[in-house]
Amino acid sequence: MKVKLILLPTDFSPNANTAIKYAMDLFEKVECVFYILNAFEVGGSNLSSTMGKAKDTRLYRAVKDESERNIETAIEAQISENKNQLHSFEGLSIGDSLVNAIGRTSIDKDIDYIVMGTKGSSAIKEVFMGSNTVNIIQKIDFCPIIAVPGDYNFRLPNEIAFATNYEHIYSKVELIPLIKMAKLWDASIHIVHIDTGKEMLPHQKTAKNLLAERFSKLEHHFEEVVGQSTISGAINAYTQEQNNIGMLAMINYWHSFFEKLIKENVIKRVAFSTEVPFLILPLIES
Repeated sequence: MKVKLILLPTDFSPNANTAIKYAMDLFEKVECVFYILNAFEVGGSNLSSTMGKAKDTRLYRAVKDESERNIETAIEAQISENKNQLHSFEGLSIGDSLVNAIGRTSIDKDIDYIVMGTKGSSAIKEVFMGSNTVNIIQKIDFCPIIAVPGDYNFRLPNEIAFATNYEHIYSKVELIPLIKMAKLWDASIHIVHIDTGKEMLPHQKTAKNLLAERFSKLEHHFEEVVGQSTISGAINAYTQEQNNIGMLAMINYWHSFFEKLIKENVIKRVAFSTEVPFLILPLIES
């Protein structure tokens, strides 16, 4: 099996540490290189836009030195706590915006998954409404992202909910990160469709049939969720009823289902679940 390359952005907060711990547990059976990344910016936006000049300043060097020390401490803690011989760590201290640092590193290192924390008690609330994380999900649309609630206690993701409205014809390559995750833990996939009371159109029926084909080698189930006025409310109701769901997954296509979900006010209050990690899969245009 190919070595997994996992990017772990951190601000050294307890929330970020929870995400790092989750990644260790999630990939415990896999040979991995974990890149612990801290991005920092010095000064105002005008200074950030001229990073070459910023690097010559005493303040920049001081901030970078502190970042590197904190990364070294974080790696030492992981080596001490994580005795898994399959895991190795590298630190990355990058003077740039978080989005730019994650984007460049994901491409340069050919990252398989980005695992990051969210702030607040409601993970999905912050995935969508937290400006930093929203920006990352919008801009880093070429690499799978796993957003982990700050108070999440690891449990095996042996059931994964995959939310869809059947408006998109999923290609094989788009679903590879999800399929690999399911195979890793021998997980079943619950394909969750939000029933709005309208009859499915021909292209939606085609999409549903293709999903059955895509997941044919995995245990999978089709679920209809009804009786909710909002998409997020429907998914929330489902995950509350099915409390054995260990992960929620969606494709990041912003101009339809995903974008509509962003705008729903219910996300500001409770959203999907306070304890379920969220796998965002990149859309691959045909």
